[in-house]
Amino acid sequence: MLTTRMAMIGLSRIGLLSIAALAVPVAANAQTECQGPKSDTSIEVTVSGLREAKGQVAVTLYADDSSRFLVKRGSMYTGRVTAAAPVTKMCLYVPKPGVYALAVYHDANGNQKFDRGGLIGLPLEAYGFSNNPPTFVSLPTFRSVRLNIARSGMTTSINLKYP
Repeated sequence: MLTTRMAMIGLSRIGLLSIAALAVPVAANAQTECQGPKSDTSIEVTVSGLREAKGQVAVTLYADDSSRFLVKRGSMYTGRVTAAAPVTKMCLYVPKPGVYALAVYHDANGNQKFDRGGLIGLPLEAYGFSNNPPTFVSLPTFRSVRLNIARSGMTTSINLKYP
């Protein structure tokens, strides 16, 4: 009886260890693939400051062209992942090493658009940009958000700002 009980305890521990080993590396928003058109170059984007794990985090990639930054249909593409609070990570493909800009927002309601309100279109959702430039009075300059992605596997961190 004692031997059987010890064997059961041992099996239980092995089972728990196996389950724990399977659960540890998987984060709430883990992605097995990068977002965007596949290429040989990617960047890991860490978005901090999410107040709630609701909706999605959208990371929009812009080419090194100030005339296309933040204009309708000016982006290259947008990657989306399920939001995890307080930090969401995602991998984003970029076409090749070079200079780009990133704009991020927390699409809490999941409608796949950056919601604005009022007469002058003030943001209703949290947002951020590559290099975390100040945005107290206006949008950041393109120069302040340019990000050199020299090789695949680089990382960058963006802190969200809530309206």
